[in-house]
Amino acid sequence: MYDEILLPVDGSPAGEQAIPHVFGLAEQYGSTVHVLFVADDTRDSVSVMGGSILDTLEQEGQRVVDEFVARAEERGISATGDVLRGTPYEAIIDYADEHDVDVIVMATHGRRGVERVLLGSVTERVVRTAPVPVLTVHAAD
Repeated sequence: MYDEILLPVDGSPAGEQAIPHVFGLAEQYGSTVHVLFVADDTRDSVSVMGGSILDTLEQEGQRVVDEFVARAEERGISATGDVLRGTPYEAIIDYADEHDVDVIVMATHGRRGVERVLLGSVTERVVRTAPVPVLTVHAAD
């Protein structure tokens, strides 16, 4: 049923709360977990260090992805990871489509009011536009 599970991560504590759900599904169905970090290219994430330009968002994303992939593999779960650039919700949808993902599991930060309007909601946009089911995990404070 869920052969391919997509776990978009952003490195936040809220995102961590989706892990037990993803690992539980993967263990139950023998799934492969795709861990995805999207470096939001609409943000100024480039810094200069030692004369070379480093994209700090991509570096942090790779660290987060590697950590989650290692945690999955420690539990005997097949996992793969990717770091992409783009608009987060669009990149998540495109990735799900290109990799024949069966379900997307992601945390929701639970922002409300002005904060939600100003920051937007990646999870909300994914829920509205995903070609597959989306399991949302409400992150507790």
